[in-house]
Amino acid sequence: MALSDVLYTAYERRLAKHLGPESVPRHVGVMLDGNRRWAKARGAGTSEGHQAGADNIANLLGWCEEVGVEVVTLWLLSTDNLNRSESELRPLLGIIERAVDALADARRWRLHVVGALSLLPEATRERLEAAAARTADVDGMLVNVAVGYGGRREIADAVRSLLLEHADLGTSIEELAEILDVEHIAEHLYTKGQPDPDLVIRTSGEQRLGGFLLWQSAHSEFYFCEAYWPDFRKVDFLRALRAFGERHRRFGS
Repeated sequence: MALSDVLYTAYERRLAKHLGPESVPRHVGVMLDGNRRWAKARGAGTSEGHQAGADNIANLLGWCEEVGVEVVTLWLLSTDNLNRSESELRPLLGIIERAVDALADARRWRLHVVGALSLLPEATRERLEAAAARTADVDGMLVNVAVGYGGRREIADAVRSLLLEHADLGTSIEELAEILDVEHIAEHLYTKGQPDPDLVIRTSGEQRLGGFLLWQSAHSEFYFCEAYWPDFRKVDFLRALRAFGERHRRFGS
């Protein structure tokens, strides 16, 4: 083993040793960013970057599992990404389909697909939903797979669902306006019934949400990592947890 590997392993163990219960978020959201730039820096094709990113997903879930995280949300494809060229989008969807199938086949995590699934090709939507259905009986960490996801679209879909529900009940717009509060909308989000994310991690050095979990992240802590997603290591994850544990969460008070 090279000296750098020895030092890395020692540092990783030291970080893990000093993490207390306050450093373990219940729900972690992750923006898996930087696959294309990772590939470009290596003179590789875009698909190779996306595949390298997909290959790192199970590692992250294993690290989350080790420390006791209950829910992970992975942003694999945004609604904006659906506007990419067909030459990039088609291989990317295939990579996502295979990655989600592999996660389901592992039988370690319960998968839940979130996003505007109607915007996806029918074959992709059906494959993702079938993979998630295969894990319905798995008693493991809940993993939200966000594909064709956009925060604004999610809120619009939640409001639309809420209006349709009350239309079926015969509630007038005036009556709904009188009783409407934030919990009514929260009950119609893609992640309804789940805890909001305590920690949101974005890789690749970008420091913006880009529409990720806009509603749910009102009180989240954010951690921005310079590493491109395919290079994201366990030590980067542990640093994020350490930073999270050092913050005093006031929830607006």
